[in-house]
Amino acid sequence: FMLIAGAAGHFFAPEAYVGFIPDFIPEKLANWSSGIVELGLGIAILVPKYRKKALLGTSVLMVLFLPFHVVDAFRENPVIGTKAVALLRVFIQFLLIYLPWFSSKD
Repeated sequence: FMLIAGAAGHFFAPEAYVGFIPDFIPEKLANWSSGIVELGLGIAILVPKYRKKALLGTSVLMVLFLPFHVVDAFRENPVIGTKAVALLRVFIQFLLIYLPWFSSKD
């Protein structure tokens, strides 16, 4: 459900993600494509037939998002509040990589 909620954020509050998007990537393309992928994975996780692959796909997506959070943690003014919060977000990102991967191994 977190993926589906995150996808909704990409569509209804895209400005929350703009600070993470590098200048060389079009903002709308990044927001919409991320939202579509997150929505697809979130729905697929709910379908038993696709659950394992969707969980692995979620781990891959979170690995792809990791560099954006690391860069943010080292900015003078992170997108996500303070430096401490941005560093916490990097830690959380590792959890978001590990948990779906671990959950796919049954």
